[in-house]
Amino acid sequence: MCDGLSRESMVRVETALAGCIAVGSLLTAGATYALWQPAPGTTWQWQLQDAVNTSYDVEMYDVDLFDVPQATIDQLHADGRVVICHFEAGTWEDWRSDSAAFPAVVLGSNVDGWSGHRWLDVRELATLVPLMGARMDLAVSKGCEGVAPASVDGYVQNTGFPLTSSHQLAYNSALASEAHARSLSVGLVNDIEQVATLQPEFDWALNEACFQAGDCSSLTAFVTAGKAVFGVEYSGDRAVYCPQAVALGFSWLTKSLNLGDEPPNACVAAPAPGLDSPGLIAVVLLLLATGSGWLSIRYRPRSASAPG
Repeated sequence: MCDGLSRESMVRVETALAGCIAVGSLLTAGATYALWQPAPGTTWQWQLQDAVNTSYDVEMYDVDLFDVPQATIDQLHADGRVVICHFEAGTWEDWRSDSAAFPAVVLGSNVDGWSGHRWLDVRELATLVPLMGARMDLAVSKGCEGVAPASVDGYVQNTGFPLTSSHQLAYNSALASEAHARSLSVGLVNDIEQVATLQPEFDWALNEACFQAGDCSSLTAFVTAGKAVFGVEYSGDRAVYCPQAVALGFSWLTKSLNLGDEPPNACVAAPAPGLDSPGLIAVVLLLLATGSGWLSIRYRPRSASAPG
């Protein structure tokens, strides 16, 4: 196929190809990838205990960073799911593989109701940020599209340290920066009191039980910015909080506190009444019976074969 080319021409072609390959390599090495920035209404599943059930047809799975096997992440990706890796950023867990790396000076009070958990002194940025960065490196190595650093509201908890709002803001901002430096999407987990300040730095929010607590309104700042708000309720009446969640544009689930293998139980919008709903049929028949001259209606029930 090169019979028509002179040797000089072939040399020029080879040189050009080599240059293209070199430029392509440089572009690939310096490539940056778009962050996952979910829109309001994004569907999801949250499971932090037991073997992850990958069968649910949702856009995103939130799973435990340390416990999830690589094969599970690979399967979720094969199914077209986004994987968010969840880890504790504000508390220490005594069973984690990196627990020995946390010096005693940053370990505070026990977390009420959770054995083996102690609050962290988030004022110690020089110590904690590199440790959390290493966890995010693990998330990158596993192929997680993002991270959910949890327990980042210690300043309103009984941590054993004199934490202030400013300390928490500095720490949470550092976490967001570390995630973005690795092209990881990052969610603000709880810390609802600081949403107004932190919303621009985070890609989405995740909240637990704000309807039960009656303090969901500040989360609308994320929706207004075009960002998803994920959340769960562990108790309460779905007939009460689900319509509210849907109206606010939140992606809300009903879950058990252990977050094991159970369906998403998502709050969804109530279906609009169809043309064959009993109430509409009654109205139509009433109008026909009254013989209203200004309205002519012909109604045909949908057959089993007709499109819905």
